[in-house]
Amino acid sequence: MPRRVHYAWVVLGALVVIMIAAGGLRSAFGVFIKPIEAELGWSRTALSIAAALSLLLYGALAPFAGRAADLWGARTVFTASLGLMALGALASAYMTRLWHLYLASGVLLAVGAGGATLTSAVPLLTRWFDRRRGLVMGIASAAMSAGQLVVIPLATWLTLTIGWRQSYIWLGLGLAVLILPLGAALLRNDPRDRGLAPYGATPARTSGSAPASARVSLSEAMQVPAFWLLVSSYFICGYTTGGLIGTHLIPHAVEHGFTEMVAAQALGVMGATSIFGSIASGWICDRFGRKGPLAWYYMLRGVSLLFLLSVSDVASLDLFAFILGLNWFSTVPPTTTLTANIFGRASVGELSGWIFLSHQSGAALAAGVGGWIHDATGSYSWAFISGALLAFVAVGLTLAIREEPAGQTPMPAAGVPAPTS
Repeated sequence: MPRRVHYAWVVLGALVVIMIAAGGLRSAFGVFIKPIEAELGWSRTALSIAAALSLLLYGALAPFAGRAADLWGARTVFTASLGLMALGALASAYMTRLWHLYLASGVLLAVGAGGATLTSAVPLLTRWFDRRRGLVMGIASAAMSAGQLVVIPLATWLTLTIGWRQSYIWLGLGLAVLILPLGAALLRNDPRDRGLAPYGATPARTSGSAPASARVSLSEAMQVPAFWLLVSSYFICGYTTGGLIGTHLIPHAVEHGFTEMVAAQALGVMGATSIFGSIASGWICDRFGRKGPLAWYYMLRGVSLLFLLSVSDVASLDLFAFILGLNWFSTVPPTTTLTANIFGRASVGELSGWIFLSHQSGAALAAGVGGWIHDATGSYSWAFISGALLAFVAVGLTLAIREEPAGQTPMPAAGVPAPTS
């Protein structure tokens, strides 16, 4: 008799589709900057402020999204979040005033995306999987990256074919009619909802639970220098990726003679290579440690941002996208693993959320500063130079981290190997 597929894999599959759609729509704002600018006459700075607000709110929800999933269930959080994102996309299609943009794209889409992200998925996947947690966390993380590979070219094609307003309408309807019902139908908060044990659970694990490691509160973590080094380096990570490149690469490329579709395809290349980069990064960190690879990722990012200044044809643009994509999400495994090993498994979710907030704060700053620099100088050159210099600073910050447990024996996070001597 053929062996039945455990429902945990169904949950993971639904989650992957949701995170591709939500992550892709959240990152697609750069597609709409120039069409909105051309039709409504708003300045690049004003549009960049909307992107900055979105990135900041998206990050601000991270410490609370996982907690909400614990209280009300991840299914509820994802359903509500997808509804907000669909509403934000549809509202964006009808905006005529600047405050409409800030409300629709800056608030509704951002708050929805903040709930439909990896922070909410971690409690769900931890409940459904006792084995293969590392694999499923990697798949979920890669799905967030894959979103820009799928949705950004789609949004660009729709915008060029039927206009930016209709593009927003179809994206919002697709989320409401296809993705939201999928999540509501297939996601379940706990294996017990279907009378199952977690995937890979043994009788000993289902009858009792192992003692949890001691919890390190935020106030306690703030007294540890490693926490601030992680916060500072991840702030720079956000500045140099989603805030700077995710928001401004498409308008920068168009102003240098590339078509919107070519620029969107470059972001697609970035998304494709980031999937490989995030998985490879976990493998590298397991075998060669965390600080060294993380420092190299930031070094490579700084060099690639300087290389962007000399990009002049499609081949060099795609090469830039390929290189930057390799280290776009590669910082996630070492940063999360360092957090787990220093502060313990019981604290990694909450503290990772606060560290992620610093990431999005950096992204928000870069989105706003990038637009301001463009309006002030007529180009993005100094914005990219600032990102490169900060990436080099992050190399030093990373190497200064002391990977020692904060007053306790470190416990491995779900899917994260314990440190070896």
